[in-house]
Amino acid sequence: MKYEFIAAHQGEYDIQRMCQALVVGRSGYYAWRRRPTSQRAQANQELLGQIRKVHQASRKTYGSPRIHADLRRTGLLCGRNRVARLMRLHGISAQKRARRFPVTTQRRPGAVPAPNLLAQDFSSPAPNRKWVADITYIDTAEGWLYLAPVLDLYSRMVVGWAMADHMEASLVEAAFRMALVRRHPPSGLLHHSDQGSQYTSLAYQQHLALQACQVSMSRVGNCYDNAVMESFFGTLKTECVTGQFATRAQARTTIFEYIEVWYNRHRLHSSLGYLSPVEFEQFSGH
Repeated sequence: MKYEFIAAHQGEYDIQRMCQALVVGRSGYYAWRRRPTSQRAQANQELLGQIRKVHQASRKTYGSPRIHADLRRTGLLCGRNRVARLMRLHGISAQKRARRFPVTTQRRPGAVPAPNLLAQDFSSPAPNRKWVADITYIDTAEGWLYLAPVLDLYSRMVVGWAMADHMEASLVEAAFRMALVRRHPPSGLLHHSDQGSQYTSLAYQQHLALQACQVSMSRVGNCYDNAVMESFFGTLKTECVTGQFATRAQARTTIFEYIEVWYNRHRLHSSLGYLSPVEFEQFSGH
């Protein structure tokens, strides 16, 4: 294992110093290098190549559990611990989460919030039964860009979204309209959000009433009431919004591609048995 580590990092660090740090001799290391490559070592090199491909394809966002799941989907049989060991040995890891942004919930004076009908039950028996909505900040050199997504709790799919340089009610209305056009939900859909002024506005509440939605809202200051959306924002900030964008236009393009091309169609979700949202709905017959 020590010799493998030295071989993996010889382009980054001086071999003699690594040998000293790991308490092994240089002669022993070079003798190890001259030995014929074992079948196990050859298999590890081949597996490492596949790991690197999956890691790159995931935009360097997958850790060992998702990489292992992706490899198994392709028919490659390997142990999860083996994948984790090779990744650790060769410095392959998922990107770390970026810093969080300020909260977006600003209550409208006099607004009467809806009860919390969702009650932290994030399961759903079928698509278009439970949707959750919220707003987050995206940092750009031109100022904040605001993203308002709508998620279906059945498949964790982003069914609607909108972006703007403001967070007025029209932002969340645009996201909800997109979701309606795409999904055509039946009456009785449970719509859950926070108590922000955008969601308690008369215009937005009228949209929900026209669709005969059940309206549910989180309790004040309780992020767990909308935990699935919080998880999506965390994933977005880890995998896509990893720093400040130069322009709002650049942020829009990048986030559009992330949601529509990667997140909904290709990203493996552990909560979905390592399927993408699109695959989960297809395989479940919905």
